[in-house]
Amino acid sequence: MPENATYQQIGEIFARYDSFVIMSHVRPDGDAIGSQLALGLALEAAGNKVRMINDDGLPDNLAFLPSSERIELPPAEPLDVEVAIALDTATKPRLGEASLHAASKAKVWINIDHHKSNPRYGDVNHIDSSSPATGEILYKLITALNLPLTPATRDAIYVAVSTDTGSFQYPSTTADTYLMAADLIRRGLDVGRINSLTYDSHPYRRIQLTRALLNTLELTGGNHIAHWELTMATRDELGLKPEDSEGLIDMIRAIEGVTVALFFEELSDGKIRVSMRSKDPKVDASEVCSQFGGGGHALAAGIRMAGPMAEAKQRVLAAVQAAMPGNGN
Repeated sequence: MPENATYQQIGEIFARYDSFVIMSHVRPDGDAIGSQLALGLALEAAGNKVRMINDDGLPDNLAFLPSSERIELPPAEPLDVEVAIALDTATKPRLGEASLHAASKAKVWINIDHHKSNPRYGDVNHIDSSSPATGEILYKLITALNLPLTPATRDAIYVAVSTDTGSFQYPSTTADTYLMAADLIRRGLDVGRINSLTYDSHPYRRIQLTRALLNTLELTGGNHIAHWELTMATRDELGLKPEDSEGLIDMIRAIEGVTVALFFEELSDGKIRVSMRSKDPKVDASEVCSQFGGGGHALAAGIRMAGPMAEAKQRVLAAVQAAMPGNGN
């Protein structure tokens, strides 16, 4: 199999086997869940047996997606499946231990992703870092193979791509992305309704979180670096869920003059989760994050690193400052 399998080669595997488990990364976002549902429901409509699992289950904010109840926590015992498919997951451990155990009987591993840092950990890999979302890769795969594109798959693809492109506004958005969206609308997508469900239906605690984060906001590096932090104490006080912070970093990314935005978050295991967004291709977020074992995209990447918070912030901010234009770059 070549380094990047073609859609037709992946289709041959779909035709050869009939039982699949489809997974995505821990703390799943819209692209992760949307991609699972899109491909899983398409394969099922084609007559295959499909299970869709995630170590953290289905986020509340994506429960509006048709058939989203099909996303389940991994069972305790390995599933009797032939093919494991990892979607939107840059490294295999990011699938989570429970999901990896559940998929351990699979004969073939397929890895489909759009993170440039993906090391191609599948038996069969299709990594397209030029794609703005894994959901767009799956749209092309499903249509290329003439798999059933049901209304549920249609809606899942749209949410996957919309959420990973900042509602079609990030630089990674291409003409193909808009053509895909137009085709989904032609297929019956109610774009106004689904955008409302995606972006205009947040719990009050998310607003409380926004207020708490703003109280920690700092501008450094000549006001070109914006960062804020979320502590476990604030998480516990507000009763937050992981999905409550999804997309909030875009608020500080949008500050005039800011080149890089960072979200530092304490996790229950003592580690620090760092989300990084860059507005300048000269500051490669993936390269900076790779210095700490992380990765992702040139303009959006992340890290999980040892704490405490103050030390993690100091180290990451120093690396970002060193990568800024004017510092030998």
